[in-house]
Amino acid sequence: MSPNFPKLIFAAVLSLYFLWIAWDPMQGSFLDNVDLPIHEFGHLLFRPLGEFMMIAGGSIFQAIFPLVFAGYFLWQRSFYSAAIVGLWVGQSILNVWVYASDAVVMQLMLTSGMTGSEGGFHDWNYMLTELGWLGSTRTIAGLIRAVGTLVIVSSALAAIYASFMPTRELEEI
Repeated sequence: MSPNFPKLIFAAVLSLYFLWIAWDPMQGSFLDNVDLPIHEFGHLLFRPLGEFMMIAGGSIFQAIFPLVFAGYFLWQRSFYSAAIVGLWVGQSILNVWVYASDAVVMQLMLTSGMTGSEGGFHDWNYMLTELGWLGSTRTIAGLIRAVGTLVIVSSALAAIYASFMPTRELEEI
């Protein structure tokens, strides 16, 4: 089984980059600038479902949006492409972790130009307070980070594995 070297190299480089993000999500990534407008659109999209869902919709849609693309590639049996997009899914979940883990201290700069502690509206502080889970922020954020990291690791392995499979063999699976 001989690899498709361009795919393998691309998968390896991206995997290393996304594993580096998983190691320290607070450093940010180039996709943060893509995630933010998707997050903000999620608020508008979920607005008809009430205040809580409108606020939660930013983080929900931020994770769902790249997942839809990964699902499309799976449906098309383009496993390599699905795995590459899966890296974005994991990164987006880790970006949500950054926001969720800030729910108590509220030090992140928000789109308002202020931090939550300065008076800017903080989605995760609101949601966890409404649910009575603000004291569990660390646990909830830890679960979000674990899921994001697991998605990145599994997507990296899948992309590298798929780069060893001839395209016609993948279509027959």
